Amino acid sequence: MNEYIPPAYLALRPVQYRMRLTVSEHSARHIRRIVRSLLAEWDLPELADAVELAVTELIANVVRHVPDRRCTLLMLRQTEGVRVEVTDSSPQVPLLPGELSPDAECGRGLVLLDAMVDKWGVDPVTGGGKAVWFECRRSVRAGVGESAGVTHLPDVSHSHGRACGG
Repeated sequence: MNEYIPPAYLALRPVQYRMRLTVSEHSARHIRRIVRSLLAEWDLPELADAVELAVTELIANVVRHVPDRRCTLLMLRQTEGVRVEVTDSSPQVPLLPGELSPDAECGRGLVLLDAMVDKWGVDPVTGGGKAVWFECRRSVRAGVGESAGVTHLPDVSHSHGRACGG
């Protein structure tokens, strides 16, 4: 069920978009169109390339690693950017791989995510599963690279001092 809440109706709440879906190998293309459209509506078109790539990687992980392929995609408009969460029922925590061989056929998704976003992490979900999230900001602000004050599973939260848009 898609739950789109138009900005005009969100006086005190953050602008958000939530999709609950079962994904396949072809889902990412459709989700990227929705992401690009929302970012344009939220006056954040400069973040589209980074957010689309990051969402594609998280959806691909659901397709590869979640048996029922069900997930929830949540996009939250923030003051200077966007936060995206992909929640699924799998307890398997994604980890950045060690050194990859040049001919490795998989394992680069989180490396790409880590390079493209300002901050990402994994949070446990009550009742099982996890939420893999990332944030992209319009510009680098003071405090980027510091802890977000969120409890994360070990060794999976990363921050960078660069903006997704540039």
